Amino acid sequence: MATITDTKARSIKPTDPAIPHGSITGLALHPSSTKGHGKWVLRYVSPISGKRRNAGLGSYPEIGIAEVGKRATAMRIELAEGKDPLEEKTKIEDKPKAPTFKEAAHTLHRDLLPGWKNPKHGQQWINTLQEYVFPRLGSKLLHEIQPGDVAEVLKPIWLIKAETASRVKQRIHAVIGWGWAHGYCQSNPVDVVGHLLAQQPGKAVRTQHHPAMPWRDIPEFVQKHLRPGNRPEVTRTLLEFVILTACRSGEARGMTWNEVDLKSKVWTIPAERMKAKFPHRVPLSPRVMAILEEQKGLHETLVFPSVRDRVELSDMAITSLLRRLKVKSDTPGRVATAHGFRSSFRDWCSENGHSRDLAERSLAHIIKDKVEAAYHRTDLLEQRRGLMNAWEALVIGKGLEQN
Repeated sequence: MATITDTKARSIKPTDPAIPHGSITGLALHPSSTKGHGKWVLRYVSPISGKRRNAGLGSYPEIGIAEVGKRATAMRIELAEGKDPLEEKTKIEDKPKAPTFKEAAHTLHRDLLPGWKNPKHGQQWINTLQEYVFPRLGSKLLHEIQPGDVAEVLKPIWLIKAETASRVKQRIHAVIGWGWAHGYCQSNPVDVVGHLLAQQPGKAVRTQHHPAMPWRDIPEFVQKHLRPGNRPEVTRTLLEFVILTACRSGEARGMTWNEVDLKSKVWTIPAERMKAKFPHRVPLSPRVMAILEEQKGLHETLVFPSVRDRVELSDMAITSLLRRLKVKSDTPGRVATAHGFRSSFRDWCSENGHSRDLAERSLAHIIKDKVEAAYHRTDLLEQRRGLMNAWEALVIGKGLEQN
């Protein structure tokens, strides 16, 4: 086989298979995430352990074809002498004992944690590894992990939980990449694990929308299930508030009194509590103002505190209520979700001729077109107030647009 040329090496793309060096057995240029760059890897069977090993010999074009040939030849000589080049390298450099995957993951997690704006995301990062990866790979040393090991972790969830599997794959890659950067391993098996996995369905196919209640059913639902009479129940009150404001349930659960201007009838959600990380103003309709009056005095900070502990309600509070009530949705066999009421609001806007601009801003959706966003800087608060009053009229059963 002819030796690889610089022309061919420079043309390697991230999706290409590895290109054999041509002059050294087991030596190949593996693609990286950047076009025209690659990683030299020498694959061999250790004469000591009998296991297949991957030795990283640097990146192309920093390490050229001739230079990598010299390095690989030296390692092949060691193999012929019955030595394992990676073991010899470890002895020479006297590196500390390589960490296990679990140890490396926790170390990397501690390093990354200060950079997450939301601590919840940091907890989710490590939780997915604890659930899906540690049982199989947690005790393995980083340099022992092979593509097949990673594939065995991902296969059970690769097709049925595609989004989760993709995140787990990224996090495994990050942990082993950390190990490679610190010299604990010589390659990252996640780079080639895709060759051992089935093709996932396209994102558009696997995207599941939140089950939503048809908007025409909302007035009856609110009157029948969310008005408990003289016995207050914070979860039902909270859900009515969520429906009326078309906000996310987490925004309402964490709502504080200092965010509310009762005189101007405006609720301003700070950027740190918004998904898009931009502050959002919500015009408060008459029924919403009445709900806030009812909530006064229950807690000095929170608007909707839990009755028992006087803390922020759990994210399962509304979900549990909807499940208990067995609320039907537009998705057969699935109960409506709190987030689905935002879809109900959006459908109502579309079907009743309300402005797309007002609807999208009411939902705090970001304008994806950068040019449009640059010129359209108003949040149309007063125009949205009229829209939310019309939505309230429907929700409480007085709307003229129900038919």
